[in-house]
Amino acid sequence: MLATFASVGARIFDLSLTDLSGAPVKGRQRPGKSLEQIRRSIRRVLREAEHNQHNIIIRPRSAAALLIQLDDFTAEKAAQVEPCAFMTVCTSPGNYQVWLAVADGPQESDGEAAKLFRTRARRGAGADHSATGAVPIAGSKNFKQKYAPAFPIIELVRVAAGRTVTAAVLEKAGLLAPREELVIHPPASVPFSVPQQKPQASGLWHWPDYQRSLRGAPLKGDGTPDRSLADFMWCKWAIQRGHGIEETAEKLAEVSAKAQERIRIRGDRGYTLLTARNAAAAVERDRERRPFVKRAARP
Repeated sequence: MLATFASVGARIFDLSLTDLSGAPVKGRQRPGKSLEQIRRSIRRVLREAEHNQHNIIIRPRSAAALLIQLDDFTAEKAAQVEPCAFMTVCTSPGNYQVWLAVADGPQESDGEAAKLFRTRARRGAGADHSATGAVPIAGSKNFKQKYAPAFPIIELVRVAAGRTVTAAVLEKAGLLAPREELVIHPPASVPFSVPQQKPQASGLWHWPDYQRSLRGAPLKGDGTPDRSLADFMWCKWAIQRGHGIEETAEKLAEVSAKAQERIRIRGDRGYTLLTARNAAAAVERDRERRPFVKRAARP
């Protein structure tokens, strides 16, 4: 797996460990490790992780191509995308990840442009929109409670080392959604209260997965996730799905340990509302910077 990522330009990896519940293992987050460092230590890390029932997660960084993870595929769906992919991984029985390397895509450092391109690819391929670009390392076990005691091994299914594609190839294959299809929610004026009628059938109103937000947060100097940023991003995703600021703040107090600590220990009940308001402002700024995105009609 490491060699295959290296074949499309990945030389830096974030390495982290998670436990059976999917929570990060404290003190075992290693951002910015070189390919050589990972190779030297991986055998020891594998032994220790299996002994402690920890998952080994890597997030590759390439300066040569934009790496895109297409997650939550069946074997049949993965096979349809594989002509464009450099790697297919089986993470659990019947569950596959397919990885693309786009030679002429935005640079990782381009931030919003890279994020938007990945969203277009995931939407075009029908993949999980919330994938974080992190994958359990091949050869390790997938330690989740639901698989106990027969934990599956992460397997490389197919490899096409060095294969890259262009945006034009993805578009021709139907794997790149048009920009015009990306609609940012909610309406231009973010509501401060819960709308009177929610379109439940649309599926847009369910809450984001907070644990995904936490796992995707950057690591601080002590190796733990930046929980403040995780809270902010969770609020941003919630507001994009149409939730009001006040209800988002109330829900944050339920799902975030940091918010609960601020309320319980410091009596700081303004933290959640401030975070939700800042997230709403960010949603509005994003909308203003993306004139090509269709705006939803005002209610």
